[in-house]
Amino acid sequence: MKLNVLAIAAHPDDTELNCAGTLATLVRQGQKVGVLDLSQGEMGSRGTPEKRLVEAATAASILGLQVRENAGLPDCRLENTAEHRHAIIKAVRTYKPDICFINAPSDRHPDHGNAARLSIDALFYSGLAKIETFDANGTPQDPWRPFHILHYMQDRPFEPDFVFDVSQTIDLKEKAILAFSSQFNVTTADDEPQTYISRPSFFEALRARSRHYGHLIGVEYGEPFQYYGKPMPLNDLSLFLQSKPNR
Repeated sequence: MKLNVLAIAAHPDDTELNCAGTLATLVRQGQKVGVLDLSQGEMGSRGTPEKRLVEAATAASILGLQVRENAGLPDCRLENTAEHRHAIIKAVRTYKPDICFINAPSDRHPDHGNAARLSIDALFYSGLAKIETFDANGTPQDPWRPFHILHYMQDRPFEPDFVFDVSQTIDLKEKAILAFSSQFNVTTADDEPQTYISRPSFFEALRARSRHYGHLIGVEYGEPFQYYGKPMPLNDLSLFLQSKPNR
């Protein structure tokens, strides 16, 4: 299956937190969208790898994703090695995405910046014919390199190159986040530790951020992105002619 967009994430829930509104909007527009989670988030303070896989599948169904895979790379050890790049290259050559969303260039969690650098190198090497990979049937895969790479914003803000209007899908985004019930908006006591992200105040801040970036582009809610390999290429002005921000 060829995808239009593949989002790559260090952990299950990275995409839900940071670009799920965009993914859901693209699905509604008829695009084929998938997610590749690099690790199972097994080093997280709450939940289990098994539960997080179930949560990720539920979130994928909410967003309408065509594909969700987990590469099974080690959480907190996402190193830029040939073995780890190989896992990403195989997925990219399988789904041949035109656009890839990847982790923030640097962030509070070291895995996010590490995953971004790992992804950037893997996406380049995926286009090299002499790097061989094979599909599940043992058939050699053709080289493939996405045309565009976009960083989604995570915990630490950056100066975005553009903001995507998610006003019509903010509720789906939040529903997908809450599918990770072991991680977010924990309002009742349990045997697991309270964390930076499990408090209801963190969940509330997510909507506030979406509202802030939406305000900057004249809509209700938005998600910010950086374009890797600037400047952004354009061959017409439809991008601007199709939007009418309230400013």
